Amino acid sequence: MAQILRGRFGFSVKSSRAVRPLVLNLSRVNFSTLNGGHGTRHPHRKLLLQQRLPLTPLLVTPRRTYAMIVARVLRGALKLRYLVLGGAIGGGMTLNKKYEEWRDGLPDMKWLDDVLPDSEQWHKFSKSLMSVGEAVRDSIEIDPRLKKISEEKLAEWRAWFDNRLDNAIEAAETTENPAIEGPFQTLSDLISDMYGVTKDELKAMHLVEAKGVSAAEEAHRKHQSMQQQIEELQAEMMAVQLKYQKELEKLERDNKNLRQQYLILKTNRKLGGKKIKKSLIDMYSEVLDELSGYDTNYTMADHLPRVVVVGDQSSGKTSVLESIAQARIFPRGSGEMMTRAPVKVTLSEGPYHLAKFNDSEREYDLTKESELAELRREVELRMRHSVRGGRTVSTETISMTVKGPGLQRMVLIDLPGIISTVTVDMAADTKDSIHQMTRHYMSNPNAIILCIQDGSVDAERSNVTDLVTQCDPHGKRTIFVLTKVDLAEELAEPDRIRRILAGKLFPMKALGYFAVVTGRGRKDDSIETIRDYEERFFKTSKLFHRSGTVMPHQVSTRNLSLAVADRFWRMVRETIEQQADAFKVTRFNLETEWKNNFPRLRESGRDELFEKAKGEVLDEVVNLSQISSKKWEEVIQSQLWDKLSNYVFENIYLPAAQSGSPNSFNTMVDIKLRQWADQALPARAVESGYEALQKEFLELLEQAKKSPDHDDIFDNLKAAVVDEAIRRYTWEDKATDMLRVIQLNTLEDRVVSDKGEWDQAVRFFEASVKEKLQLTENTMAEMFGPSAWQRWAHWKYATDEQQKRRNVKGELDKILVSDSKHPPTLSYDELTTVRKNLQRGGLEVDTEYIRETWYPVYRRHFLQQALLRAYDGRKAYYLYVTQARDRGDCALNVNDIILFWRIQQVMKVTTNALRQQVINREARRLDKEMKAVLDEYSEDEDKKQQLLTGKRVSLAEELLRVRKIQEKLEVFINQLNKEK
Repeated sequence: MAQILRGRFGFSVKSSRAVRPLVLNLSRVNFSTLNGGHGTRHPHRKLLLQQRLPLTPLLVTPRRTYAMIVARVLRGALKLRYLVLGGAIGGGMTLNKKYEEWRDGLPDMKWLDDVLPDSEQWHKFSKSLMSVGEAVRDSIEIDPRLKKISEEKLAEWRAWFDNRLDNAIEAAETTENPAIEGPFQTLSDLISDMYGVTKDELKAMHLVEAKGVSAAEEAHRKHQSMQQQIEELQAEMMAVQLKYQKELEKLERDNKNLRQQYLILKTNRKLGGKKIKKSLIDMYSEVLDELSGYDTNYTMADHLPRVVVVGDQSSGKTSVLESIAQARIFPRGSGEMMTRAPVKVTLSEGPYHLAKFNDSEREYDLTKESELAELRREVELRMRHSVRGGRTVSTETISMTVKGPGLQRMVLIDLPGIISTVTVDMAADTKDSIHQMTRHYMSNPNAIILCIQDGSVDAERSNVTDLVTQCDPHGKRTIFVLTKVDLAEELAEPDRIRRILAGKLFPMKALGYFAVVTGRGRKDDSIETIRDYEERFFKTSKLFHRSGTVMPHQVSTRNLSLAVADRFWRMVRETIEQQADAFKVTRFNLETEWKNNFPRLRESGRDELFEKAKGEVLDEVVNLSQISSKKWEEVIQSQLWDKLSNYVFENIYLPAAQSGSPNSFNTMVDIKLRQWADQALPARAVESGYEALQKEFLELLEQAKKSPDHDDIFDNLKAAVVDEAIRRYTWEDKATDMLRVIQLNTLEDRVVSDKGEWDQAVRFFEASVKEKLQLTENTMAEMFGPSAWQRWAHWKYATDEQQKRRNVKGELDKILVSDSKHPPTLSYDELTTVRKNLQRGGLEVDTEYIRETWYPVYRRHFLQQALLRAYDGRKAYYLYVTQARDRGDCALNVNDIILFWRIQQVMKVTTNALRQQVINREARRLDKEMKAVLDEYSEDEDKKQQLLTGKRVSLAEELLRVRKIQEKLEVFINQLNKEK
């Protein structure tokens, strides 16, 4: 056997430590006996071979393979442990969602039947290995610890493993079970106790286990990172959804118009540019909306008729309006103020019972309770949204249209109810605000006042009657409505109710008096139920007693609706011509004023001006593409060097050049350049490109102002749009990584191979040194005062401090004259010498003062020497080529020039890359941001009013509004005359 092993593996077997791993390898060669004797390979053989464990040496017995079987089963068990442990770490919620997939992914445990042999296979396998043991008995000692393993123990372990598997699956089905890890944490100890396998033998398995745990932790971290990314994406999606919500609503309106046009085309009707015919009441409602937006204070011509519904809180005015509209369209509450803002309801006749808000295209089917509930909820949301700043009521009008069969055509305004006391949850000025709002609407001389009085309370407790009397003392436009007469009949005598309806109880006067029943106090009653109840009540009521004064036409909501509509249209016909004439006069006056002030300009409103400004801004973005590549490179390179020059001199060139050794110069430069290019340089380059793009765009806008066609009315708008777009605009993210790669590659080149590039580098170095030298000269002029020529020619004198600095400078100049290659710092002896020399002259200074003076003096001296090297380098290229390339050395010190050549090359490739990005991508991305800002501003009326100001704009807006109202009035009058 030893010979076989020697021939198979190339070495002799002399001890158990050498033989054991060989036997283990042999045990992995063929598992045909474990697979039923068919000669097939184990399905996990490849995995087992890849994960061979470096077990510690043992003395091997013929039953050594028993331990191998245990190791194989342990490997499978540990794999199962990682699956369960990973699921537990994932969290309860993730485990519940993924459990079905995880269970399907569990390994098929039927392979254990193949791995764990039956009795016959066990004897065959042990017999074959016993023969191997006899062949190597001379060199191998048998470990007696494994003799105790029997088939009964194996069956016992098998049952234990099945039980553990069931427990693991059951634990995985729970939401959170910290005890999942418990059975597996002691697995190695339990196996060691059962089978006598030492912990050293399981060391490799523990390593695999640790890898599995680290992998699970890594998976958990990735899961958390993914969750964070999902949350960020959700927030971004919400922002995008809010950003484009208005655009979607606009598309919905356009889609509806297109559908209407399609239906007309489908029925072979020719459009001919004609608009869809609107009903008379709809046209009148549009006029009212225009007037409300034109003059909210009713100080000019907004005196067109409308029905104003007023009354005390909970008097039933909203119920009266709903009975007239034949739908429960308003939210209801028990004693709570529900009407918090004026609601304008336009009633018109139509084949279907529908409701729609004037600023929305959605229609609510009033025959469906679900849509009625949605309508009421929308009304409540709009009311609460209109109440801001701690107020309880609002003056913002909510406009809606209700169409249906049998509805009377009119416009009604429902106002908040009059209150007597302000509760703690109301604003302090709520009572006064409601009174002021009610007077505001009733002060219209053509408003029909529908005064609602609760018949179930004493008339003396009414607050609304006095208010109505003040606004309409003669009662020429007031209609009195007594509600809840069913309750009033039970609480009061019929004679008192008759006196109210006859106009003999209240001091106020009215055109007519009506009694209605608006329900039985049940919120869920439908309009049909309420009307039936009202009809039955008035048929049996004592109010219809023959001796009474109440007439049948004074009761029921139906009669009230007919009377109000008749009065409404009568007043409309009486006043509409006067209002149209008034707007004609207003229009004439505004047109005359426009011609006197702006005779050569057309009346353009804010919307038209905004569209014109939008086109000009976008045209300037397009003009960015007309800038030449050369101009882009010049601008970008200038911006880039402005950002890099200080760092190049102070952090790279000066520390390396002042080191005093050419070798250390090159080493230090290489290190600093690589760090610079790997960290700060790409970001600085991107900033330069961003600023160059911004600079060029602003220059285009400034040039546009010099054009003879420039209109300064757009300047504020353009500036605001450009500032906002540039604030939002960011350079493409991947540009930094791309620039880092090309910059690092460019800096690797250290050999100047072209005379032209050498000359450019010399000029670049020379100009940079001169720039820094000039800055140093300016600093020294401030520190040491005027020069001799300035003192003599310009009569300038040095201060005492400057004279003191001059004395110190004189001593420092001596040091530089004696040693032109002096290092950048002064030694202690030199500082002492300078201080003592100054003391002899009667000047006392400290060492820090001397160092402060030394810094600019030495800096100027060093820069002057660098400038001399630049002059010498102008004609040193051929010397550099012949000597440096051949021997790697040059008689002249040209390291400065080579450094600036490398920086110049980096700037060239960076500028070229940035120029390509600007032309190919960044200009379009800026254009996209500009369009987004313009689209947002186009929907924001406040922004337009803020940015487009002046007499020209306000006068044009007023003229266009008056012209539009006057035209609508004329169209309405023509249609009204046709229906007479």
